[in-house]
Amino acid sequence: MALKQQLQLKQQQKLSPMQMQVIKLTELPVLELEERIKQELEENPALEEGLEPNDNSEYDDEYGSEDDTNISQEDLTLGDYMNEDEIPDYQLRDNNRQGVGKQEEIPFSVAASLHEYLIEQLGECELNDENQKVAEYIIGNIDESGYLDRSLSAISDDLIFQQNIDIPVSRLEEILKVIQDFEPAGIAARNLQECLLLQLGRKEKSEIVDYAINIITNLFDEFTKRHYDKIIRQLNIDEEILKEVIQEITTLNPKPGNNWGDSLSITLSTIVPDFTVDSYGGELFLSLNNRNIPDLRVSREYSELFKGFSDNKESMSADSKNTVLFVKQKLDSARWFIDAIKQRQDTLQRTMQAIMDMQYDFFLTGDESQLKPMILKDVAQRTGYDISTISRVSNSKYVQTSFGIYSLKYFFSESMQTDTGEEISSREVKAILKECIENEDKKKPLTDDKLSEILNERGYIIARRTVAKYREQMNLPVARLRKEI
Repeated sequence: MALKQQLQLKQQQKLSPMQMQVIKLTELPVLELEERIKQELEENPALEEGLEPNDNSEYDDEYGSEDDTNISQEDLTLGDYMNEDEIPDYQLRDNNRQGVGKQEEIPFSVAASLHEYLIEQLGECELNDENQKVAEYIIGNIDESGYLDRSLSAISDDLIFQQNIDIPVSRLEEILKVIQDFEPAGIAARNLQECLLLQLGRKEKSEIVDYAINIITNLFDEFTKRHYDKIIRQLNIDEEILKEVIQEITTLNPKPGNNWGDSLSITLSTIVPDFTVDSYGGELFLSLNNRNIPDLRVSREYSELFKGFSDNKESMSADSKNTVLFVKQKLDSARWFIDAIKQRQDTLQRTMQAIMDMQYDFFLTGDESQLKPMILKDVAQRTGYDISTISRVSNSKYVQTSFGIYSLKYFFSESMQTDTGEEISSREVKAILKECIENEDKKKPLTDDKLSEILNERGYIIARRTVAKYREQMNLPVARLRKEI
């Protein structure tokens, strides 16, 4: 086979390391940005926390004198030598309580997850080794809502192949019943019906509870479809008793696992606003949340080290050249990261300023009807950024106002026209829909067709399918499922 040479000319766009840094950092909300900065500070020795020193005295103050770094033997405690792996388990649990007179916080405290809580309860059961392993495997298949999301036959197959345990489904059923007696009530259910029955089974016996068990067991389909007339006829009860039964059922938890979560999920569910918009004397003022974001600088020590190597290029050995390459990479990475952080902050500031200017009346009054139609393209045109950049900025970001905390996505909505030709936001229509549904007769809830007629009468020309779309976006059920007795 002959070798050939061929020239090819083509255009190709490549992102620089700096651009890639900016793209990644722009997407991060403030909490994740703080963690990303901490990670970079740990991984890159050429990156330091603090402002650039202007002279040697400031530099010495920042790093401390030799006297400051001397620690006496009495200052050292056992805790300075212990790592997390050596700390007893009981000190790592956040449900461990200190004595009354000693409220010392344990720095390594981690909230117990649902699975850990179930395993703890399993330890109190008298099961043999094989059943213990099987129970642990079942618990491992319980999802975050508290349901067993795998069939017992599939679990039986898994145990044969993975742990060489041949166990029939009937025995799995017995072990599952042991787990279903654990707290919280309703745990390890295979469907909603079983979850509700498990909770009702722990209730104090009464006529209402008996009716509730009967309905969930034998009339579950009628109950979920709100066919209350059929239930009344089947059980031969009046509306007042049925109301009490429904009240009893609605106090049950359809997702028992949701009350439990590990410390990470609790942290991630905490909303920390990236922006703050304050109103003073009819004017708005925007600020970024930089409270826990440190100032960053390039290490003077590494810069001087690189300069020293650069001045002696001719007499440099192979090892020295590798050292220079390492130092240069770390210095470049530190500069890129610092510049990327600055560019991220500038991008967020300009984007949020454009959103605030377009929704000025809302930020002043908090009135949802003052929201104007706005899409990503509108903000992109005002800022000069690409639409993808605006999408990254608005993703997972929040702004704190005098009226509450809002996701940036909240301010983006479609444009609609009234019968007079006036452009309005779809949020205004959704607000009217919600008001109509909240004030409807629950015995005869409004259908989508009727809601469309009401909106048309008010000057909003909207089809029934659009009403259905908006209702679903607001997580409002259809008329049949909103019916009450």
